[in-house]
Amino acid sequence: MDQATAVGAPPIENNVDALQDALVEHERRDRLVVQRGLFSSTSPRVPRKMYVDLKGAATATRDSLQLGEGAHADTNTYFGRVAASFWQRWTAVTALRFEVRYETTGTARIALRASDARGRKRLILQETVTGSGVLTLEGKLDRFVDGGALWFEADADRGELSLSEARWTVPAPEHLRPAAVVICTFNRADDCAVTVGTLAADAGAMADIDAVCVVDQGTDQVQSRQEFQDVAAALGTKLIYLTQPNLGGAGGFARGMHEVTSAPGSAHANVILMDDDILCEPETVLRMNAFANMTVKPAIVGAQMLSLSNPQTLHVSAEREVLDEIKAGTLTAGAMMGVDLLKKKQEERFDAGWNGWWTCLLPAEIIADCGLPLPLFFQWDDIEYGIRARFRGHPTVTLPNAGVWHADFHLKDYDDWARYFSIRNGLIVSSIYGRFDGKTMSKYLFRKISELIVSMQYGLAATFIQAAEDFLAGPSFLEDGGQSVLSSIRELRAKYPETVARPAVEAGADADPHTQMDVWDFEPDESREGLVLAKRAVQQFLGKVDGRPVTIPAHYANWWHVSLFSQATVTDSSQGGVRVRRRDKQTALDLTKRAAKVCWRLRKEAPQMKTIYSDALPRITSKENWTRLFGAKG
Repeated sequence: MDQATAVGAPPIENNVDALQDALVEHERRDRLVVQRGLFSSTSPRVPRKMYVDLKGAATATRDSLQLGEGAHADTNTYFGRVAASFWQRWTAVTALRFEVRYETTGTARIALRASDARGRKRLILQETVTGSGVLTLEGKLDRFVDGGALWFEADADRGELSLSEARWTVPAPEHLRPAAVVICTFNRADDCAVTVGTLAADAGAMADIDAVCVVDQGTDQVQSRQEFQDVAAALGTKLIYLTQPNLGGAGGFARGMHEVTSAPGSAHANVILMDDDILCEPETVLRMNAFANMTVKPAIVGAQMLSLSNPQTLHVSAEREVLDEIKAGTLTAGAMMGVDLLKKKQEERFDAGWNGWWTCLLPAEIIADCGLPLPLFFQWDDIEYGIRARFRGHPTVTLPNAGVWHADFHLKDYDDWARYFSIRNGLIVSSIYGRFDGKTMSKYLFRKISELIVSMQYGLAATFIQAAEDFLAGPSFLEDGGQSVLSSIRELRAKYPETVARPAVEAGADADPHTQMDVWDFEPDESREGLVLAKRAVQQFLGKVDGRPVTIPAHYANWWHVSLFSQATVTDSSQGGVRVRRRDKQTALDLTKRAAKVCWRLRKEAPQMKTIYSDALPRITSKENWTRLFGAKG
C-alpha cells in the first residue's frame, strides 16, 4: 500500500507532484554564504560556548553579540570555526571572506585568526573600527593542507560594541544546485514534528532548500500532530509528505532518494538525509549544502554526530569500516572520539570512509551512478552506501563544525534484536567489498559467539548464529525489504530468559540477600585472551564456576568476568534495567554445536557467497526493485 497524504493549508491533492516544479537551479549571485556567525543554539540545552566564548560584560543572541567596554568575544569554537583545511583540500576556493556589521560607541578591534594542524594559532588580519558599518576581512586558504581552521575575535576596547549579520562567503558557483531534505520516520511523530519545525523556523538555512520530504513508515503518523500541521502550512509546497509500509531506515531514505532524483531538474540536486529524532542545528544543513556546491567533483558530505545527553561531546570525527571483523566503524587517522569540544579542537584534517545518515548529503550524480541503498532494513545501509560510493570513486567528506545531536550509542544495550542485523548485514557488506577470507571470517565469528556462550548470553549467541545462517541462505531474504524477519528474531530471542530486561528492583526482590556486587580488578592480556576463553569454556562446561549470587555493573560485564559465575544479574548498557544470566550446560552445548556448524559452512562457502551477493547487488539496489518494494508505480 502506498499513499501520498496532503497536510497543511492550502491542501495539496497530490503531494508527490509538488516535486515537479520544486527543484530548480537558484538565481546566480556574486557570493555564496558558506557559514553564518551564530552565537547560540536554538535549544537551551546546548552550551553557548559551542558557538562563542565571551569574557567581560557581554551577551549573545542567535545572530548578534553585545559587548560592553573591555569585553571579548572569541569564536574559536565548534560552530564558530571554519574548517579551512577541508576547504583547501576539497574545493578550488582560494580565500574565505568574513563580513560582519558592527556598531560601536568608541573603538573596537576585530581580528581574523587561524590555527594549523598542531593547534598553533596565528593572526591573519586585524582592524580597528569606530562608528558603524560593515567590515570585510579575507583569509587565504594557502596554509591549511594538513589541518587548521579560521575564526574571528572581537574586543570592545572603548565603549560598547554590537555585532550582527556575521557570515563567511566565497565566490558563488555558476550554477547553484537544487537541494532537498529527506527525513525518514517510524513512530516518532513528536520528534519528527520538532525536527521539521526546527528546520522550517530558520529562513536563512532554508533559503536554498527547495523541498523537505518526510517519509512516514509508522502507525503513529506525524501528520496527526498539530505542530506538524502548523509547520506544513508554513512550508507550503516545499513539504512532501509520503506514507508507506515499514521498510526500515534503508527503505525510508531510499524512497526519498528515489522521489527527489526522479523529479525534473534533479540531475544535479543535493539530497540531504536526516534522522527524525536528532536535535537539529539548521546551520549544519546550510554548511553541508554550501560545501557540496563548491567541491571540485561531487562528494558525499556528512555531518558529525554530537552527544544528545552531553551536547558538548563529539561522538567521533570520522570512521572507516573493518570488514574482516564485521566492524562498522573504527577511528580514522587524525580523527577524535568522545572528546569535550569545549576543551579540545579538531585541528588535524582527516579522511572518512563513510558517514552515518543521521545527517548526510548525497549528490544526485552519485545516486545515479551508485543506485539506491541495499534493502538491509536496519543497520549497515548507510555504511554500505558510503563504501559502494568510495569503490566507484566518490569520496565522503565528514565536515567538521557541521554537526547534529543524536542519542548516545553507548546507552543502547548490546543484547538486542538489532544485533541480528549488525551481524547479517555486516556479513553481506563484508562479502561484497572485503577480502572475505573464509578462514578469517569463520574464526572471528566463532570466537565472538563463544564469548557470548561462556558469558551466558545464550539468546544473543542464538541471534548471531541465526544471522549467519540467514546470510548463507543467500539474498532472497531481502526480497521483502527485511520486514518478515523482525517477528521471527523476536520469537527466537523470547525462548531465552536472559534476553528479557527486568527492572532492577524486581530482580533485586528475587535475589539472595547475600548477593554482592562483583567487579574485576584486572584485564587479561590481549595476547592471552584466546587461552582465557578456552579456560572459561571448560569451567562453564564442567560447572567449576563461582556459585555466589552476584550483580555486575555494565562496565564490568566483560565475557571473561561474567563467565566466572553460574548466575549473574548484569546491568544493561542503557542503565534502564538488568538481565539475569544463568548457566545452562545443555543450552551452551547445543549453541556451540550449532555455531561450529555454521562457521564451518562459512569457511567453506565464503567464495561462493561473495560471488552471489556481488552479482545480486545491481538488481536489489535498482530503481525497479525499490519501486516494487514501495508498491508505487514505476
